[in-house]
Amino acid sequence: MKIGRITLNESGKPDAKPDKIGIEIERIITAFFHESTEFVGVSVSDPANLRAALIRLCDEEKCPLVLTFGGAGPGLNDTMPDITREVADRELPGFGEIMRYYSYERFKVAVLSRGTAGVRGQSLIINLPGKPRPVKFCLKLLQEGIVEGVEQLSGIRLTLRGDEIVVPIDKYLPFLKKIRPRPDPDGEKHPTIGS
Repeated sequence: MKIGRITLNESGKPDAKPDKIGIEIERIITAFFHESTEFVGVSVSDPANLRAALIRLCDEEKCPLVLTFGGAGPGLNDTMPDITREVADRELPGFGEIMRYYSYERFKVAVLSRGTAGVRGQSLIINLPGKPRPVKFCLKLLQEGIVEGVEQLSGIRLTLRGDEIVVPIDKYLPFLKKIRPRPDPDGEKHPTIGS
């Protein structure tokens, strides 16, 4: 599985280390899929180069999945969603809508995100946050959509390792007790929760 990765370097800061974030993001992505993955990483410091990087990863490298990180906020240099719409054949706004809706409870700054997704040829392009923790959360939300989108566009069937979301049983135990069926006094007793 070939995955294109575009990370934004903070221009004007020579001591910035964009690959540190990129490597961590690659580790997170790899943990979601059973398939071995090959990353084609591009670090862009000038927003003017984003268009060329997206086109290269889709048209020349033929990456079925292209993920971008950062550059989707309200700042003057945050042009990732605009360029994604420009190079895409079709936009898939549902990806951005889901990320904003469910991320807001954990990351209040999610309200500032303009991230979106789109299709170029046989490639699925998705704008993700620029930091590893929100990236991991968003990938949990989008994983089934990514699998289905990649299969429809390129014919590649990805398999997920499984959902890592942990359900706190103490939070839902009172609710489960309410919906538990009452035992039939003449029949076999139902097992109780926690037994």
